[in-house]
Amino acid sequence: MRDVAFVVPVYNEASVIGDVIADILKVTPHAVCVNDGSRDASAAEIVKAGAYLVDHPINMGQGAALQTGIEFARSLPGVERFVTFDADGQHLVEDAKRMVDLLEGGDVDIVLGSRFLGASVGASKAKKALLRAAVAFSNVTSGVRLTDAHNGLRAFNRHVADTIEITAPDMTHASEIVELIARNRYRYREVPVTIHYTEYSRSKGQASVNALNIAVDTLLRKVGRQ
Repeated sequence: MRDVAFVVPVYNEASVIGDVIADILKVTPHAVCVNDGSRDASAAEIVKAGAYLVDHPINMGQGAALQTGIEFARSLPGVERFVTFDADGQHLVEDAKRMVDLLEGGDVDIVLGSRFLGASVGASKAKKALLRAAVAFSNVTSGVRLTDAHNGLRAFNRHVADTIEITAPDMTHASEIVELIARNRYRYREVPVTIHYTEYSRSKGQASVNALNIAVDTLLRKVGRQ
């Protein structure tokens, strides 16, 4: 997987990012970490772990960090496939490897992980209900039928990396990426993945009010394009 770059947005993840990078470096030398204005020692831990460090001097949001990371990863010699990967330890590199393998056939542009086809370890009933509501909303507003609309684990080819343009800086980027799949006519596929909700990751989870904000922003974005 030397032609694969993992793009990891990082915000105040100093206690876990080293382990996440270590797992990535077992399969590829290209771990691109965008330190999105962290106030802790995330930047130092990224360097210590041996990943590429790309710094945002201020916190710009996960969407902006992903776009910055994708643009940086495109410049790496020999990189043709890309993975977006969370920094909090929820994702499994083994799942990412399976998703990347699906790109080799050339009949799919982007592979999306689904916890509802796979497993959500440690997720509360309320969390699952909120995510399912988000899926229903996304399916109606985007025109792309998915089982999991806000999973940060994705694998995609060079065509997607060269043409995707994430403009939503915050957590609404996940909805925008689904919209871009439809608008840019990317060939997509969903696959089962496992998401591990640890005590640490749950403490950093989105509040329910953020789901409402995402819905409102999505609708405003659609109105703005009309």
